Amino acid sequence: MNAEFFEAIADIEKEKGIPKEYMIERIRMALLAALRKDNPDAEENVVVDVDESKKKIDMYIQKAVVENVENPAIELLPEEARKYAKRAEVGDTVNVPVDTKKFGRIAAQAAKQVIIQGIREAERSMVYQEFTSKEHEILTGTVTRIDPVRGAVNIHMAAGSEYAEAVMPAGERVSTEELHEGDTIKVYVVEVHKVGSGPQVIVSRTHPGLVKRLFELEVPEIFDGTVEIKSIAREAGSRTKMAVWSADPEVEPIGSCVGPRGGRVAAVVEELHGEKIDIVKYSETPAEFVAAALAPADVTRVDFLDDPKTCRVIVPDNQLSLAIGKEGQNVRLAARLTGFKIDIKPASFQG
Repeated sequence: MNAEFFEAIADIEKEKGIPKEYMIERIRMALLAALRKDNPDAEENVVVDVDESKKKIDMYIQKAVVENVENPAIELLPEEARKYAKRAEVGDTVNVPVDTKKFGRIAAQAAKQVIIQGIREAERSMVYQEFTSKEHEILTGTVTRIDPVRGAVNIHMAAGSEYAEAVMPAGERVSTEELHEGDTIKVYVVEVHKVGSGPQVIVSRTHPGLVKRLFELEVPEIFDGTVEIKSIAREAGSRTKMAVWSADPEVEPIGSCVGPRGGRVAAVVEELHGEKIDIVKYSETPAEFVAAALAPADVTRVDFLDDPKTCRVIVPDNQLSLAIGKEGQNVRLAARLTGFKIDIKPASFQG
């Protein structure tokens, strides 16, 4: 336990980012594990003294000085005690140095395993912390495997200097997207679990958060908070509705998202492989918000019924199918976007 040992700990801290204090504590545990193998009766009386300034680690067994030794592991006679403390008398406690070089092969192996396990645990913890900090963010990864039965996708991902294998369950895949091993894709980090073998990272291509983060990347006004995304309703692979609002009256929120010549929204659409995106203006007035959410259809009137979360929307007769959308998609997304149950009727409706 000399200077080289402490230099090795410093190298581990530098190369792997594992704090030396953590490693020194693991060394303490390793030495104790080794001693337990060779001398289990002395376990409670062991002292491991780490002196970083002198770059020394010493190990002692505290033994009681007694007239008659019953347990040699923790007791010794006065004449033997005086080898370590010249004035030792019965009733005193002396520190008896442990020669770690005399540890048996099994004990030394136990110590080695404790150290290796400590390094692995520290590395897993660092990877977990790095990926936990990326929850609800977008990361780029490489498809490494596609389960032909379950449809789940394994993705090799990096966050900072750490790497992990992420899983995109079948339910988080866009059904219309065809993926192949080796593809590079952007994914939304849904959550990170701590498991024995390391972090389990769950990612998604269907989550509405993916659309939000993509617009943050493309639209400076969203990134700096000038334009706010109030809500998103998405049917992944087909269509998304997004409500936006600006605190600055000089900034037009929809125009900011669309971008010059539609370049900003086009970049998001391309990343989503052609998914249609409707951007509407948010309003704190429910009737205005519902009407805007039903775009591209024109709305004649919005009436709120007895239930405050239910409304009837009147549209021109020739706009009815447009307002409802193919298989009811437009009104379904509008309802999810606004939080209102929407009943659409043509202007010719009498009731």
